[in-house]
Amino acid sequence: MEEKNKITFHHLFWYFIIFSILGLLIETLFCYITMGIIESRKGLMYGPFCPIYGIGAACLIYVLDKYKENNKKIFIYGAIAGSVIEYVLSFGLEAIYGSRFWDYEYKPFNLNGRICLTFSIYWGILSLLLMKGIRPKIDYYIDKLSGKKAFIIDTLLLIFFIFDVCMTVWAVNTYQDRIKAQYYNIEVQQEDNLKTKIENKLFSNEIMLKTFPNLRIRDNENNLVFIRDLIE
Repeated sequence: MEEKNKITFHHLFWYFIIFSILGLLIETLFCYITMGIIESRKGLMYGPFCPIYGIGAACLIYVLDKYKENNKKIFIYGAIAGSVIEYVLSFGLEAIYGSRFWDYEYKPFNLNGRICLTFSIYWGILSLLLMKGIRPKIDYYIDKLSGKKAFIIDTLLLIFFIFDVCMTVWAVNTYQDRIKAQYYNIEVQQEDNLKTKIENKLFSNEIMLKTFPNLRIRDNENNLVFIRDLIE
């Protein structure tokens, strides 16, 4: 007999999907409140996802599930786990996009600018809100989707997500190489063939600037430069 409330792949996958979408909404709203503009904060090329939120929430729920009855442990382990997740994701995003998405060098008690004490405390508070308030409500709806219908929907969404990730990596690499060649004369492989024509159409500077306005590249002196500043 399956243990009640046991975390399955179905649960983890939907935690990722739901919190990736919520994260995008939060980022967009935060950008509007602080900067007065509506700007794309997507992490993927096509889907409405900000994956760092989805990955973070899914990992936190999985790690903290065994402590869900102990608020003190949720806070402490949530602060630790959240900081570890943030540190690892910082490297992952930098490897994919070529730049950091956050830098806490200006914050006290930071580690390589990737995590800091202030945000570790925020992770602990967020963990309490997540495990005590948000997760039970989300689980109610996730559990309603079950059986063959759940398998079909999960499979289709997973296929789309894998496609989206592959297209995003392709798009970002193409975009950054093109900008390096155009503005810094950094030699990259450029061939006038069908593949290049497809890339120029699918991942034009206009499309990429709108989708990923905060992407950066390294100039000839290894400094990080916003691509939007070069283009604009």
